[in-house]
Amino acid sequence: MPRLARLVCLTAPLLLAACSSTPDFDGGFADPRVVDDQVECVPFARAQSGVEIYGDAHTWWAKADGLYDREDEPEEGAVMVLRGYKRSDRGHVAVVRRLVSDREIVIDHANWLNDGKVYLDQPVLDVSPANDWSAVRVWYAPGGQYGARVYTVQGFIMAPDRFAGAQSHRY
Repeated sequence: MPRLARLVCLTAPLLLAACSSTPDFDGGFADPRVVDDQVECVPFARAQSGVEIYGDAHTWWAKADGLYDREDEPEEGAVMVLRGYKRSDRGHVAVVRRLVSDREIVIDHANWLNDGKVYLDQPVLDVSPANDWSAVRVWYAPGGQYGARVYTVQGFIMAPDRFAGAQSHRY
């Protein structure tokens, strides 16, 4: 029994620290939900935003240059472009649904966990030291909390009509 007590004493602080490392989400500004669909992030973002860019998500930021306004801060209807987290040839695109505060937005996106599902009303938290939206944490639906990984944001591609018409395709 002393060995079990010692194990509990050693692991309990680690478990508590892991729980406290993720900011709480109060649920007041979003209703995170998952739609069991089979779609990739690119066609989903294109249909939801009206941004007519084709090709892998990691190419969208460069392809938008000269075709669409590109900004460093989110705007409703804009496409958030994430740089690959493991390799430069990976990326992700998501549509900004709402601005909650200067450090929180709500997005809709697809295939976030490589499962083809559509994730609606998912909170995103700006964790960049300069509060410039260059680094974010994204809601992890299975765990009901922000994910631990920090993603690099390339920027936000503005919708052609600044969000007009995007609601007509909404899930």
